[in-house]
Amino acid sequence: MNRRSTLGRYAVAGAVVAALAALALAVSPEAALSRLRWLATDPLRFGVAVVALAAVRPLLAWPTTLLAVAVGFGYGWVGAPFALALVVGTALPPYALARAGRLRLRDGSETGEEPGIADRFCRAGERFAAESGSVRAVAGTRLLPLPSDAVTVGAAAAGVGLRPLLLGTALGELPWVVGGVAVGVSLDRLAASGSLVDPTVLVGMAAVGALVLAGPFYRTFLRSDAAPA
Repeated sequence: MNRRSTLGRYAVAGAVVAALAALALAVSPEAALSRLRWLATDPLRFGVAVVALAAVRPLLAWPTTLLAVAVGFGYGWVGAPFALALVVGTALPPYALARAGRLRLRDGSETGEEPGIADRFCRAGERFAAESGSVRAVAGTRLLPLPSDAVTVGAAAAGVGLRPLLLGTALGELPWVVGGVAVGVSLDRLAASGSLVDPTVLVGMAAVGALVLAGPFYRTFLRSDAAPA
């Protein structure tokens, strides 16, 4: 009986998350998040629902901060490590796909043909990652207000390894996670602002990310172009 009850709860959670995904396609992530209220009454059920939400997030191109907001709403500040783990984990599917595409691209470039735009982009990314260090490149880029999956794909195209990707993602996404959990803890703030993160926080993190990447960016792209022939 207990096992059936547990399976029934998982089925209900999965059905609700599927409905929320459909709702989010028609409305917005914030509206879908508001429908998770009833799930929070059962921590286990809520956890399953949030994991399912993390699984579909890359497919729907939702911001990773949404996961932190959901975790903050259901578990409070104690859920911050869980939120960070979910955010880092959602980088794995797009990274694997982009990595496979990069390998196929490189296999095709070995035929001696003129490199295309995609191949030149990969080479530029490799130079930048080598100059700055893979962890620094990923962490600094994730501090910028850029789509998380775009950063992941760019890191894969630049040949960043899995371990530096995970570490850089954890470091760069940590401020976003903290901000998202803060919003989730205070639902009144979310309802009043209609925004997942305060614009001031966006500007501050973008400035930090720009400072982290400015030196390597200059040495990789600008100094070489400015050097006399």
